Amino acid sequence: MRGRKKTVQTIRRGSAKRKRHSATFKAQVALAAVRQEGTASELGSRFQLHATQVAQWKKQLVDQAASIFENGATTADGEQQQLIADLYEQLGRAHAELEWLKKKCGP
Repeated sequence: MRGRKKTVQTIRRGSAKRKRHSATFKAQVALAAVRQEGTASELGSRFQLHATQVAQWKKQLVDQAASIFENGATTADGEQQQLIADLYEQLGRAHAELEWLKKKCGP
């Protein structure tokens, strides 16, 4: 892997061990497969994976790539607008509470 450290979590299930790879590592492998930096077998050897796993991650990346561009900007804008609305609501409550405390405690 040439100086790069991959994140792997090993889970013991019965007598077999199962590795869980980070999303970053999966993306790195899938991008290498999409860029055709080698065959699935070569990439599997390079990343210490089975060739089938490389092919599955590549297929998943290709199938879901369009959703990044479809929902990416609208989701971020919608979330930002909701955050702004929530902050204005909190600001309004705090202002109303401050005015009430000023009246209650006097000048």
